[in-house]
Amino acid sequence: MKIAILGYGNLGKGIECAIKHNPDTQLTAVFTRRDPSTVKVLTTGVPVYNVKDILAHKDEIDVLILCGGSATDLPEQTPEYAKYFNVVDSFDTHAKIPQHFANVDKSAKDNGHTALISCGWDPGLFSLMRLYGNSLLPGGADYTFWGKGVSQGHSDAIRRIEGVKDGKQYTIPVPAALEAVRAGKNPELTTRQKHTRECFVVAEEGADKARIEKEIKEMPNYFADYDTTVHFITEEELKRDHAEIPHGGFVFRSGKTGWNDEYNNIIEYSLKLDSNPAFTSSVLVAYARAIYRLNKEGAIGCKTVFDIAPAYLSPLSGDEIRAHML
Repeated sequence: MKIAILGYGNLGKGIECAIKHNPDTQLTAVFTRRDPSTVKVLTTGVPVYNVKDILAHKDEIDVLILCGGSATDLPEQTPEYAKYFNVVDSFDTHAKIPQHFANVDKSAKDNGHTALISCGWDPGLFSLMRLYGNSLLPGGADYTFWGKGVSQGHSDAIRRIEGVKDGKQYTIPVPAALEAVRAGKNPELTTRQKHTRECFVVAEEGADKARIEKEIKEMPNYFADYDTTVHFITEEELKRDHAEIPHGGFVFRSGKTGWNDEYNNIIEYSLKLDSNPAFTSSVLVAYARAIYRLNKEGAIGCKTVFDIAPAYLSPLSGDEIRAHML
């Protein structure tokens, strides 16, 4: 299966690493908006092209994995490139998924291609766990916790503040809330009760740190609804102690079974990731395999993780999966 990457940031580099570990896949090209001569990939012999030349390589690609951002890149890129390729993206703006799906579905169906949107771990694997939980325990409660991990969007929001040179933000589940859910207490939790936020900020020389801290803590949609701690550190400390992008989280479904609801049940699924983009990339490559197979079967249009049977993700045959994993 010949895979191409559009965008060579953290996610694109992760895709390249994931392909290395999947022998039935091959990286055929990397496309970038930058000057291709400035982009050095890890895989020997793989060409780097400017994105303007992508259609010239249309027949060399089985699946194109889009590694742009959800805010401005993917809403335009995924429906556009679904005209010419089978595509996979990791669009993660939850509220806008229905419209994004409709746009990509029309483009893919009109041109005989297969697309997958919103793939990764959330949305993606966590979405599946929520659906499984709701289906298996119809009378119950859902809980999703994220972290401890770096939120790239919140970190970017910190860096946009005047006087901030650099920064990282960690999302942290509140231990008491986690334990209450695990204990089957079915608590009703506010946003503030579920997560805290911890910020590590490098301020410009002479910047007003009190103002920066106030702007962070009062920022709507990002920090205002959370208990937020701000630490001012040096650039050296940030590079030394906060260079990686770890993440993870938990999905719970609690519910009752039995004629009189006499049995309590808790489903818990968790991830602990050293690198958010590296793991997300591994999920994208597995689902690229599924999209390639579905296209060969004639299943065109847009899909989500809900539409794809697990066997399509594995390089193993049906016989091998049944013999070793069932």
